[in-house]
Amino acid sequence: MNLQTTDSKLQTSGIAKGSRIYVAGHRGLVGSGIWRALERHGYSNLIGKTHDELDLISQQAVNDFFAAEKPEYVVLVAAKVGGIVANSTYRGQFIYENMMIEMNVIHAAKEHGVKKLLFLGSSCIYPKMAPQPMLEEHLLTGPLEPTNEPYAIAKIAGIRLCDAYNRQYGTDFISAMPTNMYGPGDNYHPQNSHVLPAFIRRFHEAKEQGVEKVECWGSGSPLREFLYSDDLAEACVFLLENTSYADVAFEDETGTVQSHVNVGSGKEVTIKELAETVAAVVGYEGIIEWDASKPDGTPRKLMDSSKLRKLGWEPKIELREGIVRAYADFKERCCT
Repeated sequence: MNLQTTDSKLQTSGIAKGSRIYVAGHRGLVGSGIWRALERHGYSNLIGKTHDELDLISQQAVNDFFAAEKPEYVVLVAAKVGGIVANSTYRGQFIYENMMIEMNVIHAAKEHGVKKLLFLGSSCIYPKMAPQPMLEEHLLTGPLEPTNEPYAIAKIAGIRLCDAYNRQYGTDFISAMPTNMYGPGDNYHPQNSHVLPAFIRRFHEAKEQGVEKVECWGSGSPLREFLYSDDLAEACVFLLENTSYADVAFEDETGTVQSHVNVGSGKEVTIKELAETVAAVVGYEGIIEWDASKPDGTPRKLMDSSKLRKLGWEPKIELREGIVRAYADFKERCCT
């Protein structure tokens, strides 16, 4: 039985512009984009707390926050994130901290009567060798990519908690699975960043220092999909305003009702092509070498986002234009 609606002319959810909307993780790449998008759409009563103001790993602190602030809607973006190196190095932290954040916020949302919650996951929830492009139904149909398995397991737990609460308590909690993100507010740390911002930093520094050769991990052959953060932010506002659990829910082959939806650009490039594009945008004209002894990660990761497109959302920002904008953000934030 397919529980997903096929009607693309969805009715808006009637969220009042003055509704109290809590964006957990509002200062990060994705959270800051969602905050800006909500403001663009006229929402004026947004709630954001820094880690120093609210430790989401503490159940008591989270419960006290919900009791005091009484958010009506929640967007859960807060997470410990990183690239291959960070995921491989901090495996215990990635699974523990992410699961604690998710469990505390989702449970508090249920306990305090939040009208709607949107949980942000990741494309890494899907099996390493999942059919391409990856459908929502491919969740838990095979082994995960070992390099980021702890993070993926934590995100899967968050999805399943939303599904379980919807069925047991009648909540309206849905999960969005974005592909690889980049854009304003990204993390450009030399060791702990994702591949695209890492390339921006490395090629910029190589250009500034006159380095003739840049060595990159892997063979350069894996295929990846990228989505600009403002496109994801618009998708999240669209989901909040226009969809409910019933609109995205479906029953998989095991009879389990799930309520997550893919959010991607639908376009993919090789890591080698990505490196060359970033180098061109940055203005680096040296040699790019590939160290095939280093791990490539999953060979291909393209998500099927047709469900969301049928509901009415489309991305707008092409990869090269997005990289130009991201590089401008890098220079403003990291080079001044």
